[in-house]
Amino acid sequence: MRTIHVITHPEATHHVEKVVGGWHDSDLTPAGRDAAGAIARALRADIPAGADVELISSDLRRTVRTAEAVGELLGVQPILDRRLREKSYGEAEGGPQEWLDRRFVPPPADGDRMGHHEGVPGAETRGECARRVYAAMDELLRRPREHQIVVTHGFALTFVVAAWIKMPLESVGSVSFPAPSGSITLLREDDFFHNRQVVAVGDTRHFTRP
Repeated sequence: MRTIHVITHPEATHHVEKVVGGWHDSDLTPAGRDAAGAIARALRADIPAGADVELISSDLRRTVRTAEAVGELLGVQPILDRRLREKSYGEAEGGPQEWLDRRFVPPPADGDRMGHHEGVPGAETRGECARRVYAAMDELLRRPREHQIVVTHGFALTFVVAAWIKMPLESVGSVSFPAPSGSITLLREDDFFHNRQVVAVGDTRHFTRP
């Protein structure tokens, strides 16, 4: 059986500073570091000792710090993959969120949602973000592992889950799997039917555990 634990990084400095994240290399806040510890403890409780574990993370600081907390407790070294980064917001990154909000052009209800430009120079389209996350997942899934831990970002997580359930890339223009910061999404494939299950999306129960 293969299990994939998908982590969205917890609170980062861009959240509290109200600036645009994307590829802006923000770090975890003190609360975010505490949350990363809770995530690590939850995974240690759920993954049997001695299990075959691989840990893959976006290369931005907020995800790397989260992965390091997990890796330290599980005795696994993170593998960094920039393809698991958040969607890039181009010139808006690191600037005021309200600046982006005023200029943001929302996608149409129909038509070319994957190639839609949101009005900010240098920003990725939805399709560009999806293609690189799909490529990362395709490579990851070629490696047989009991447990894989993927540390990524809130927007990118949708494409991790969509790739897992083999949703065709051209069909992800409208799909969304919302998951809060610091959450764990659980994906599992059984060894008999080889069905790919989405067991839980955006689970935050580890923050209320004693």
